[in-house]
Amino acid sequence: MTGTSTPRGARLSRGARRAQLLLAARDVFADQGYHAAAMDDIAERAGVSKPVLYQHFPGKLELYQALLTTYAEELVERVSVAIEKTSDNRARVNAAVAAYFDFVAGEGKAYRLVFESDLRGDPEAASLVENALTRCIDTIADAVTDDAGLDRDRARLLAVGLVGLSQVGAQYWLDSDQRVPRDEAVALMSSLAWRGIAGFPRITGIQADEQSA
Repeated sequence: MTGTSTPRGARLSRGARRAQLLLAARDVFADQGYHAAAMDDIAERAGVSKPVLYQHFPGKLELYQALLTTYAEELVERVSVAIEKTSDNRARVNAAVAAYFDFVAGEGKAYRLVFESDLRGDPEAASLVENALTRCIDTIADAVTDDAGLDRDRARLLAVGLVGLSQVGAQYWLDSDQRVPRDEAVALMSSLAWRGIAGFPRITGIQADEQSA
């Protein structure tokens, strides 16, 4: 989305104003980093006075945490929808990978805020990101547990692998200027993931140990 500012003095509902301020803050934080960004910069980008900004957010940290919450929730929602919209396992894997690529393609600046923040040392900010990752992993683990016949610990480990592959792959794709077309990149990464996950039959961990003995 471009053009986060509106004419100074324009009247907006509280919700619309908050959304506008979050977009402006996203751009400033992504461009400058948390520590270098100033509330003055964000107010100027949004086209409002600093007192208006402080009416919605008491400080820079609270504003940043609101951004993290917003975009972390968006990522969780994307992954949840991807897993729940089909019962076909291969399609689920493809959709889960695609959810990360779409998050990057649609909200590249938001992605950097979530995964490349220079505020990772702040306990609350780190907790927000960790919580989002945990929920994505749990959503995928639920499907793996049901469909691959694995116990919870093994299913969760596979889910961590799929999330890691998707996140790192999408991040590299973004940083490499998207030289591989999006659909082809998703197909490559999901094919890699599916070749591994498809190899797990509906057997327990004990049975797997017995077969490999």
